[in-house]
Amino acid sequence: MTPASNATTEQPRTDAALRLEYLHEVARLLWPAPASVWTGRAGEPAPAGMAGDFVVVPSLDRPRLLVPLGSARAAATAVRRYSEPGSLPARLRLDALALAMRAGLGPAVMRDRLRVGTATPDSVASDSMPPPDTIETHLAEALGRPVRVSLHVGPARANRKPVLQLLSDAGEVLGFAKVGINDLTRRLVVDEARSLTELAAADFTRIEVPRVLHHGTWRGLEVLAQSPLPIWQKRVPLSPAGLGAAMLEVAQVCGTGEEPLTTSRFWTGLDGALDGLADDDTVTQLRAAFASLTAAAAGTVVPLGAWHGDWTPWNCASVRGRVLVWDWERFEHGVPLGFDALHFHLQRAVVGRRADARLAVAGCLSDAPALLAPFGIGRDEAAVVALSYLVALATRYLQDGQAEAGARLGVLGRWLLPELVGRVSQL
Repeated sequence: MTPASNATTEQPRTDAALRLEYLHEVARLLWPAPASVWTGRAGEPAPAGMAGDFVVVPSLDRPRLLVPLGSARAAATAVRRYSEPGSLPARLRLDALALAMRAGLGPAVMRDRLRVGTATPDSVASDSMPPPDTIETHLAEALGRPVRVSLHVGPARANRKPVLQLLSDAGEVLGFAKVGINDLTRRLVVDEARSLTELAAADFTRIEVPRVLHHGTWRGLEVLAQSPLPIWQKRVPLSPAGLGAAMLEVAQVCGTGEEPLTTSRFWTGLDGALDGLADDDTVTQLRAAFASLTAAAAGTVVPLGAWHGDWTPWNCASVRGRVLVWDWERFEHGVPLGFDALHFHLQRAVVGRRADARLAVAGCLSDAPALLAPFGIGRDEAAVVALSYLVALATRYLQDGQAEAGARLGVLGRWLLPELVGRVSQL
C-alpha cells in the first residue's frame, strides 16, 4: 500500500507572497473601517488622520514583523523580543536593529510602512472625529492603560493567527495577545483561554505558564491577552532529564491513571475524529492504519494523563529554577503519557533543524523507547504509543486543513504517512 498525497500540486505562491497577502487580510481586521490601511514606502502619500504608523521588517517583499513607530523604546523592545534567533549572526542582526530603533534611526533604515488612517478614502479626517475602534483601543480599554502593538507575520499554516506583542511607550512588555479570525483560530483561542484558566490553579514547581489578562470578543474576533513570561532572564541549559521532568509535571497536573489504550476515551475520540474527515486517499489510508493499530494494541495498558499538545523548542525557555512554557491552545487530558516528549523530538528535528521530515518521523519511532521511559512506558508499549501519537498528529493536520493552507508539512503523504503505514504493518 503506497501512502497517497493529500494535495495534488505544489503551492504556486511563494512564502513571501503568502505572508504579504496575510498581512493585508489581518490589517483589515485589526484596523477595520472607518479606519483605512495603507502600505507603501516612507515619503509616499499616507492616509488622512494618521492613527498608527508601523515599519514593516524587513520589507513588504518579505514581511516578518510590524514595529510601531511613535515610541523609540517600544520599537526597540518589539524588535528585541520578536523571536528566538537560531544563530549568532541572526542575534547580532536583531540587536543591531533594536539599537537603531532605540536611537530613532530604524525608520531611516527600514523604509516600508503600514499606516492606519482615521478616515476612509471617501471621507475627510478632522480633529473632531472620534478615534476609530481598533485592536489597540480595544486592548487599552481591556487592560486599563494605553497600548502599542507589534505584529508577528508568520508562515502559512491553517492555525496561523495574529499574535500581538503589547507594549508601553516606555518599552515595557505588557503582555501578548492572540486574535482568532476564523472558525479554527477562534476555537483555539477559546481553548487556550480555558486551558490557562485551569492551569492557573496548578501548583507547578518546574514550569511557569502565562496568566489570562483579558479574554473576550471584539467585532466577531476572539481576543486573548496573556501576561508576559520573563523570557529576558538569563537562560540556563536544560538537560533531557530536566525537560522530561517538566513534561511529567504537566502530564500529572490533572492526575494520571492506567487504562487499556484501545478502550480509552482518547482512542474513541480519535476514532470519531477520523470518521468525521472527508473521504480521500490519505484519509482512507490513515483509517486503515488506525484499524490495524487498534487490532495490534488490543489489551495494551498505558498510563494516561495530560499534555501541552504542541510543546516545541520555540515555545519554551529554560531560566533559573523553572521552564517557561507558552502556547497552550492544544492542552488536553487523557492522552498517553509521553506525547509531549515525542512531539518535541519530532518538531525539533523537522522544523528546528530542517531535517528530512520522513527521516525525522523514522527517528522519532526509533527513539521512542528512550523518550518514553521517563513516563513509565515500557519498551513493549513504546511503539504503540508512538504510533498513536502519529495518528493523532496526522488527524490534527487533516482536521485543520494544513495542506489547503499551504503549510510546508501539510501534505502527509510526503513524510508522516509512509512511515506510519510501514511501521504499523510490522506490528
